[in-house]
Amino acid sequence: MDKVILGKTGIEVNKNGFGALPIQRISKKDAVYLLQKAFYNGINYFDTARAYSDSEEKMGAAFEYTRDKIIISTKTAAQTAEDMWKDLDESLTKLKTDYIDIYQFHNPSFCPKPGDESGLYDAAMEAKKQGKIRHIGITNHRIAVAKEAIESGLYETMQFPFSYLAADADLEIVEACREADMGFIAMKGLAGGLIHNSACAYAYMAQPQFAHVAPIWGVQRESELDEFLSYQVCPPQLDGELLAEIEKDKEQLSGDFCRGCGYCMPCPAGIEINNCARMSLMLRRAPQEGWLSEEWQEKMKLIENCLHCGQCMSKCPYGLNTPELLAKNYEDYKTFLK
Repeated sequence: MDKVILGKTGIEVNKNGFGALPIQRISKKDAVYLLQKAFYNGINYFDTARAYSDSEEKMGAAFEYTRDKIIISTKTAAQTAEDMWKDLDESLTKLKTDYIDIYQFHNPSFCPKPGDESGLYDAAMEAKKQGKIRHIGITNHRIAVAKEAIESGLYETMQFPFSYLAADADLEIVEACREADMGFIAMKGLAGGLIHNSACAYAYMAQPQFAHVAPIWGVQRESELDEFLSYQVCPPQLDGELLAEIEKDKEQLSGDFCRGCGYCMPCPAGIEINNCARMSLMLRRAPQEGWLSEEWQEKMKLIENCLHCGQCMSKCPYGLNTPELLAKNYEDYKTFLK
């Protein structure tokens, strides 16, 4: 079973990390079952966030009696020290624990630092002094903020989108974390659902140059968990077939496309941007029937009500022209309905 050391934290985790965002979509009973199955099959790192509705609560129910045997990271999207303390206390209560291994600032638009107006970093340091958190991390989708966080030397871990669709700038972040002895936690290893062959994704991450990379896979179904558990027993190899599939995906998904991160949401016109803006890709990379249902036809039709207010563009960490993407995807979508 491959292990990863999270940089200067010294924390050792399984190369398979459990991303707990998707468990907010399933029942508490099913979530607890999945989490415990992952644990009893060797997964020891579980990542969640205060923003993931009841994900923390479900994790607390699963691990109340095995807390000392796992690594938990969670996140706060607070903009002030006061709100950070509220988030932290709520997270500790929901997770049924008195400490969090890695406490992360959740995709801030700036890099929190000691003495700044937000007071976030100073609050995190005080929480660390009190023993409520053990390590301070940051998550981001923005290259500039990620670089600043690495160069600051203030953070022990970086959580950043990373898959075999990564651009050169993304790879530079991965390498910079290695050089800075900063733990690198890879989110969106399946590119927000655009990568369908998890064996390709796992094998790519398992290459020697990414030995310091700890991927967290979003898990919602037992079949998904079983796939990743199987790779611990029989790791997939980057042979000709998998390499060919990776190259095909890179060719199809080059250029600007919506990663489905959802930071553009909510939309004042009610558009489900994070799926509608990448519908063309989903129709060509997944069974079409589900996306062509009456429910999805109604959701896509809402694009006609776009206010062109610019909110989605201002919040997109990838700098996409989201209204334009929505319009193009809608026109393409209608061709599938004829």
